[in-house]
Amino acid sequence: MTRVAILDDYQRVALSLADWKSLGPEVTVQAFHERLSGEDTLAKRLGDFEVIVAMRERTHFPRSLLERLPKLKLLVTTGMRNVAIDAKAAAELGIVVSGTGMLTPPTAELTWGLILALARHIPQEAQQMRNGGWQTTVGVGLNGKILGIVGLGKLGSEVARVGRAFQMEVIAWSQNLTAGHASSLGATRVEKDELFQRADFVTIHLVLSKRTRGLVTARELALMKPGAYLINTSRGPIVEERALIDALTNRKLAGAALDVYDEEPLPADHPLRKLDNVVLTPHLGYVTVENYRQCYGDAVEDIRAFLAGHPIRTI
Repeated sequence: MTRVAILDDYQRVALSLADWKSLGPEVTVQAFHERLSGEDTLAKRLGDFEVIVAMRERTHFPRSLLERLPKLKLLVTTGMRNVAIDAKAAAELGIVVSGTGMLTPPTAELTWGLILALARHIPQEAQQMRNGGWQTTVGVGLNGKILGIVGLGKLGSEVARVGRAFQMEVIAWSQNLTAGHASSLGATRVEKDELFQRADFVTIHLVLSKRTRGLVTARELALMKPGAYLINTSRGPIVEERALIDALTNRKLAGAALDVYDEEPLPADHPLRKLDNVVLTPHLGYVTVENYRQCYGDAVEDIRAFLAGHPIRTI
């Protein structure tokens, strides 16, 4: 009998979005709906599973934890990259790590939802309507504004196309971005400081790495215009959290929209929850039915291939 654990199924949908039964009667699948935190808890709850399916980077698998999971043979992560897994340690311990496909549009779509929410104060006005109010804020339009994109890869490129549709001027920067690639997407490649100085909306679309961790500091935030907005749907640690909280608290920025945080789930008493110029969402960028079907469907394929002795999508 092979036991499969599906982690962090917060919405209780994992079992309904893929054909887990196709793995056969010798495979049992258990979904964990609560977040398992702490290495001792994880080791205790997951010690009897041969296969673990991890949702993105919600759960960390350092060497110290992997060494306490003696039965683990296959670790599946949604997506093809997961910095929360010590892949080198897994390989040394004989644990296969496989990934899945991941759709790009959902996060790009949420980015624009957040930009519009900021610009037109949608969360505040929606709440005022429920409280009996009517027209309590004045928003800003997007037409003619400058959109600054930090990272013009797959996600950033999709965001850029929509920015052009809104008739915004699109500027972009990343360490490896060329002027030619930016121009092909209707954007202008600028230096980092110029992007933060000129943009009305700065949106981040970088992979978290040693090079990008803490990339946006108090210095970059101080370059931004007082009426500018910051949007982060990539990874929380790319922006120095304390510096961002200070800038928002002191109204050095008009506002921010965040889908990602240094600690997730975001603690109930976190200072960001108390600021009135921030739109917060609980890491929803990739959370759509279509994306979950892709991820969990591929996870089933990964498990089936592994059990047949031919692992696929290995990382």
